[in-house]
Amino acid sequence: MKDIRVKARELMAGYCKVCPICNGRACAGEVPGMGGLGTGASFMNNVSALASLRFNMRLIHAAETPDTSTEVLGRTLSMPVLAAPIGGVSFNMGGKIAEAEYCEAVLGGCVDQGVLGCCGDGVPPVIHESGFEALKALGGAGIPFIKPWEDKELFEKLDKAVATGAGIVGMDIDAAGLVTLRLMGRPVGPKTVAKLRDIIHHVPARFVLKGVMTPDDAKRAVDAGAAGIVVSNHGGRVLDHTPGTAEALPAVAAAVKGQVAILVDGGVRTGGDVLKMLALGADAVMIGRPFCTAALGGGRAGVAKYLEQVRGELTQAMILTGCAKVSDAGRDILFGA
Repeated sequence: MKDIRVKARELMAGYCKVCPICNGRACAGEVPGMGGLGTGASFMNNVSALASLRFNMRLIHAAETPDTSTEVLGRTLSMPVLAAPIGGVSFNMGGKIAEAEYCEAVLGGCVDQGVLGCCGDGVPPVIHESGFEALKALGGAGIPFIKPWEDKELFEKLDKAVATGAGIVGMDIDAAGLVTLRLMGRPVGPKTVAKLRDIIHHVPARFVLKGVMTPDDAKRAVDAGAAGIVVSNHGGRVLDHTPGTAEALPAVAAAVKGQVAILVDGGVRTGGDVLKMLALGADAVMIGRPFCTAALGGGRAGVAKYLEQVRGELTQAMILTGCAKVSDAGRDILFGA
């Protein structure tokens, strides 16, 4: 991973510093790029909220060889981890590799490690086209996410997403105010519950809504028919001064746990971070920026290597907190919770 990070730093020069600790401080306001919007507070809050959580270390138990596998949205995963939908290699990551190469690395590396990758959407069209082609090549093993466009573009892209063979399709509604799209003059926006029902009914696949940060929005997503939600502030790239997702997750989980699959992203870097999010009520966790570093620095093998690292960290954290399986991760493994 050290070699992968060195190469990624070279390729992403001017767009991402590949800091030893990816916390949003050095890249505040760098959008486009890999930073957070404005002061970068939302990005930094994601990281600090997770870092503030501490584990209860427990060693008198029988959880010697934990089972990290789980089932989410009808898919069995080797661990509760997915690669978040990130695109725009040319304007966010430096453009030193092609969008298609990036998508193949992320989605393929995830398949190699028994988890799911997601592909993104945006402008120019090569972003979603590259993701769709990579998904097709992998038999639909991944989740295509579509931005909340106006009807014509939205439904055309949803149909193309389904045509990849993917059994799960998502919308990152948290992109409704994305700076990069606004600069390009492309209309995106929020959706009403009635509109979401129409969209979800149109898609013959499980539908995931990303960008849920409050219990009331979580309930609306359930009412609209979503199969899953992602607690996400879009990596801190759309609204300054939101809470970290680890702060928002418990209330969301309390409102809709068991009614819908609950995923979360934002500031997750290690297997320990994954376990913390599970303890707060998530069923699975999405990881974003570290996959960019792994894909640019090491391609498909780099993504697989990063996932191996996360699995090792998760396994260790489970052993040291007494979790024989991922469903054992409750609030009791967190100190003071």
